[in-house]
This record gives sequence, C-alpha cells and structure tokens, in this order.
Amino acid sequence: MLNISKERLNRKIDLSGYTSYQQLKDTGNYPKFNIFLRISAVIGLVILFLPWTQSVTGKGYVTTLSPQSRPQNIQSAIAGRIEKWYIREGDYVKKGDTLMFISEIKNEYQDPNLVNRVSQQRDAKAGSVLAYQQKVNASDNQIKALKNEQVLKLNQSRNKLRQAKLQVTSDSIEFEASKTNFTIAERQFKRTESLQKEGLKSLTALETKRVKLQETQAKLISKENKLLASRNKVINARIDINRTQTEYDNKIAKATGDRSTAQSSKFESEAQVAKLENKLSNYQIRTGLHYITAPQSGFVNQALIAGIGATFKQGAKLMTIMPTETDLAVETFINPMDLPLVHVGEKVRLQFDGWPAIFFSGWPNAAYGTFGGEIVAVERSVNKNGKFRVLIASDQESDHIWPKNLRAGAGANTFALLNDVPIWYELWRKLNGFPPNYYSPETKKVNKVDKPKLKIKVK
Repeated sequence: MLNISKERLNRKIDLSGYTSYQQLKDTGNYPKFNIFLRISAVIGLVILFLPWTQSVTGKGYVTTLSPQSRPQNIQSAIAGRIEKWYIREGDYVKKGDTLMFISEIKNEYQDPNLVNRVSQQRDAKAGSVLAYQQKVNASDNQIKALKNEQVLKLNQSRNKLRQAKLQVTSDSIEFEASKTNFTIAERQFKRTESLQKEGLKSLTALETKRVKLQETQAKLISKENKLLASRNKVINARIDINRTQTEYDNKIAKATGDRSTAQSSKFESEAQVAKLENKLSNYQIRTGLHYITAPQSGFVNQALIAGIGATFKQGAKLMTIMPTETDLAVETFINPMDLPLVHVGEKVRLQFDGWPAIFFSGWPNAAYGTFGGEIVAVERSVNKNGKFRVLIASDQESDHIWPKNLRAGAGANTFALLNDVPIWYELWRKLNGFPPNYYSPETKKVNKVDKPKLKIKVK
C-alpha cells in the first residue's frame, strides 16, 4: 500500500485473519529468491560473452538464373482468331511442337491464295526485267553496229575527199598547162600577125594561128571549169564527212537513249521484283505464324485465352510455359543499409516454404532444415520497393542439395552470415541502431592449379 492517508488501516482493523496478509508477512522465501536472482545474473553475464554470428536476413522467392528458364508467356506476333487447340493445360511439349492454330482477321491477309498471287506477280515482273534486259542487249548491239558503220562511212568519205583533192591537183596541173599553151598560142598569133603585115606570112597562116589561139583559149576555160568542179568535189566530200558524222552521232545518241530508257525500266522492274519478293517472304512468314509453336521444351501452365473463335490483338498473351531445364536461384531483397555487407561469392543459408526448418540467427551451426546458397549477383540500382535485389544460387559445396520438387515462385527466407561477435556487442549494436561490422572479401593470388577462395577479413 502507498500509505497516502495518515490513517493506517492496520490500526483500525485486525488483518491477521486474512490469508493474503499471512502470505505477504511470511519472509522465509526471500533468501531462495535472492539466490535465484544471483544465479540468473551470473548466467546472463556469461551469455553476454557467448559468440553470436551476425546476419542479414531477407524475404524472397525462387526464380531462375537464366532468363530463358523462367516462366514464359507465349504471344502471337499477329492479330488473329483461334481456330484449333492442340494442347491442354499441364501437357509437356517439346521445342517446336504445335500449340494452336489461328486464322487472319485483317482483310488484306484473308485471301487463301495470297502467297500464290504475289508469287505470280513477282514472276511477271521478273519476266519484264528479262525483256528489258534483252532490249538493253539489242540496243548495245545496235550501238556497236552504228559505230562500226560510222567508221566505214567516214573512211569512205575520207577516201572521196582524198580522191577529190588529187583530182584538184591533177586539174590544177592541166589548167597551168593550158595557160602555158594559151600564152604560147597567143605569142605565135601575134608574131604571125606581125609577119603577115610585113608580108612575110600569108593570111592563111594567120587564120590558122587565130584558130589555134581560140582552141587553146577554149581548152584553158575548160580546164579552169574542171578545176573549179574538182574543188567543189573537195568541199562536197568534206560536207559529206560532216553529214555522215552528224547522222551517225544522232543515230547512236538515239540508240543510247533507247538503251538508257530500257535500263531505267529494267532497274524499276528489278526494284518492284525486290519489293514483291520482300512482300512474298513476309506473307510466307506470316502464314507460318498461323501455327503457334513452343519456343522451348516445358509444361503448359495456363491458357490465358480460352475457347474457339476468340479474337486477340497483336502481341496478346495466349498461354504460359514453364521450361523443364531450369537453373534455380533465389531472388531476395535487402535494405540499403545492409547493401555494403553483401558481396558476390558469400555463403547464405536458405529456408524454403514447405520444407520445415529450425534456424537460430546467432548460431547457424545449430540450424536444421536449411540449405546452402551463394550470392552470384547484387543489383546496382534500387528496386521499386526501395530495396536492392540479390540473386542467390545453389552452393555446390553445401552438405544439403536443394530439393528436387522446388518450383519457381516458392517463397524463401535468406540469412547472409557475417561476423562472429559477442552477444553483448550485438545487443549494444541493435539498441543504438548501428549496422553489423563491415568486411570485404579478399582473394589470394591464383596459381596455375589452385582456384580462388573467398577470405573474409574483419575490419
């Protein structure tokens, strides 16, 4: 009692008749209780100096190390309608097995003979390419023939020019000879005329010389006309050379233009053939997409779209498959404060849901039902939940192999083992909110035979 009032109850009332008063008044048990407290204090003090293994705990689930071994959603690359199912949920399928058949729902792909029609269009365009190529070859032959004919015609015209020049030379010589004859005839006529006036020559001789002079003058004029005609032939030969050169240049230019047009049409047709081949290949591949096949061996977990005739969009999820070949791992999450404490290669103890286990956080050697693991990856960026993701694989050196019936998605508790410290230090650390002791793994120099081993150093 607190004795707040000055009036005491035991002075007014006799309490000796009450059982509770008699028990409280009896002080015979006090020595035993004191001994118990002293023994408990000694035991507690001893316990404070016992070793305690620090650990970083986490909650995660079973996954796989390889992304291709994780549960996979089967999607359709095209929009379509379900026509037939070839599997049931829970079936085991091998890689390449047909899972379902779908049909087209877009108008431009619904023609059942679409591939054959596009193939015919491609063949027709390929024939156009061949025809244009033949036209190009014919133009090449025509250009070659025109060039050869041009050379021959030019040689012929040059020969005519040379003949005309020689004719000019010959006529020029004859003209000079006629001029000389005319000069001589003129002199003879004048001399005969003078002698006839003097009476030394007869009139008949004078008339004869006059006739000869006129004949010589006529020959001179004839030779001059012939010379002028020969010079005109030279000019005409040169004009013919230019005309022949221009004519055949025009013909060759026209044939070259026809060849370029044919070549351009050929290239255009080749481009159209390439487009049609691309379209044909796409249609053939799209036709193959009507059959949904298994990308890898595994078990069909769940059909996400059911029924016959159900339509879906491009990229829709149709079903899920769990691969058979899996390399299991545990994905767990740790607090940012514990991130510097975990490193790749550290040993971890695991407790899986469905497998009973007893684990003492401070004494891992006394644990039962746990499995060994090893950290293989630590995420470098924080997750959406504000924690860092850690991947843990099976420890090949552990005494317990992971259960065979373990499946992806099962829950798991992880315990990353750190330093061995006294219990009093661990209590003091937790009361003050300090993190566990930091340490970093070190590797010895690797010999040619020895493999690197993890060495833990306490700072």
